[in-house]
Amino acid sequence: MKRISIVTPCFNEQENIQELYERIQKALTGLDYDYEHIFIDNASTDRTVELLRALAAQDKRVKVILNARNFGHIRSPYHALLQASGDAVIGMASDLQDPPEKIPEFIHKWEQGYKVVIGVKASSQEPGLFYFLRSLYYRVLRGLSDVRLIDNFTGFGLYDHKVIEILREFNDPYPYFRGLIADIGYDIARIEFDQPRRKRGLSKNNFYTLYDMAMLGIVSYTKVPLRLAAMFGFLSAAISFTVGLIYLVYKLIDWQNFSLGLAPVVIGLFFLGSVQLFFLGIIGEYIGSIYKLTVHRPLVIEKERINF
Repeated sequence: MKRISIVTPCFNEQENIQELYERIQKALTGLDYDYEHIFIDNASTDRTVELLRALAAQDKRVKVILNARNFGHIRSPYHALLQASGDAVIGMASDLQDPPEKIPEFIHKWEQGYKVVIGVKASSQEPGLFYFLRSLYYRVLRGLSDVRLIDNFTGFGLYDHKVIEILREFNDPYPYFRGLIADIGYDIARIEFDQPRRKRGLSKNNFYTLYDMAMLGIVSYTKVPLRLAAMFGFLSAAISFTVGLIYLVYKLIDWQNFSLGLAPVVIGLFFLGSVQLFFLGIIGEYIGSIYKLTVHRPLVIEKERINF
């Protein structure tokens, strides 16, 4: 009998763990598959670990990885995916915004031969401004990227074991998972779903984590910002030379009456200084990405494993 691996990362999700477990169990009932449910806990400070231990004690299909500390929202879920042993692996969030009821549809598409089946948000009950900004970011990144990335794809989906083996070969210590899936190149089946509002608990995403994910996508899959920096440098140099030449000619023609003044100089200095800082920040993001690739740190350090 083939096995399905369900992978759910969690951090302070004590209010959602039990319902998530029950809904996944119900979704897999009646399917002719064995399954394992892997929770990876990112050093929760509430009762999440206690609840996971209880679930693992009553159901040996529940496997738990406890991290030594919080390794972030990118490294921990990716590490858990690589630990799965199933013929297919389904990754989903533990906040119940990825509906477990879509699992049979994922498996049905996988049985048809698709190596990758993803959930794509058709709509979301999050605030309209956030949804608009996310959608705008996806469109911009897709337009700039060297790889055709997928709009409104959060990582919720099914991945054949061959895809997981390829991901293991990448050995990326800080991966942009959504980009990796598109980069592999397999035909992708898409299943739309309506993302519900989080019912319980608080979102762990904040401005920094969202910014981190956004910049990771940019530095991983496009060199356009670096090219823009170079082109803007040439353009500003040409404009500055032209303006300087015009001022010189005016000064020679009307030496006594023409006065440059300090305002254009001050404004120009502030403008060029801010542009330089902006592009230095962009370059810094690329250098930071290179640094993470060179230090070869593990994705996470595990403190304990249960039921493996």
